Amino acid sequence: MAQINQFTITEAVKESFQTEEGSRFKFLLETFIDHLHDYTREVNMTHEEWMGMLMFLYDCGKISTPERHEFILLSDVVGLSALVDMINTRGGATEGSNLGPFYLDDAPELDLGGDLARGRDGTTLLVHGIVRDTLGNPLPGAVVDTWQADGSGTYPIQEHGQDKYDLRGKITADAEGRYYYTTVLPKPYTVPYDGPVGRLLRAGNRHAWRAAHLHFIVRAEKMRAITTELFFENTEYIDNDAVFGVRKSLIAKLEPVKKFEEFPFALEKRPDAKCRFDFVLAPEG
Repeated sequence: MAQINQFTITEAVKESFQTEEGSRFKFLLETFIDHLHDYTREVNMTHEEWMGMLMFLYDCGKISTPERHEFILLSDVVGLSALVDMINTRGGATEGSNLGPFYLDDAPELDLGGDLARGRDGTTLLVHGIVRDTLGNPLPGAVVDTWQADGSGTYPIQEHGQDKYDLRGKITADAEGRYYYTTVLPKPYTVPYDGPVGRLLRAGNRHAWRAAHLHFIVRAEKMRAITTELFFENTEYIDNDAVFGVRKSLIAKLEPVKKFEEFPFALEKRPDAKCRFDFVLAPEG
């Protein structure tokens, strides 16, 4: 051990871990060490840069809360989240997109046809579609878990005194696999800019704007859940979303609702606009 140098230390570190031969953990750990050490040698990292990196990660942890995950935000802005989504999208299934830093797993139930906006100002939007499998069969009972920003581009969870469960809901698809509800049309917004990730964006002369979107996690029995987003045609930042979340297949068309238009389902509130998006889930395994 005393004879190690900058070129032999990598193997010494890997050998110090007593990991199971052939295990996924061994592969992940050793590959991480290889790349981390190679990067450090390649850039000739100084002590100041090393400490700056550690303090940046420390600051990410310090600002994180159960309602705000700065490490997810960091993953988003450097494209890691998008890359993982792309790698893990199954053939034929709806493409994945960013989870984001504001997800809560215990959102309240929302009845089919209910209004998620709860009186918030803005354009009332009907969001509807069918949840299917990769063979085109509807998936009755699928759960569509959704959350979003409001008509000014703010998540209620970011506002002091607001109910953190506003603009969140879990909708159970009907016997035909249909889901439908109304909400407020979200606006573009900037990702949180008051923490270490904001400092990184400013240092790199990057904007922090996200294209307007809705978040979804869609689940069904014996199917692989998807985490994704829905964007809107011809809106701002579609071509330069700050977290690389936009996919062509995730862009829906916004259409105005005609004055006397009728719908094949009951709605709590009459919409001003509508968009349709069908989710496709792949089997587990």
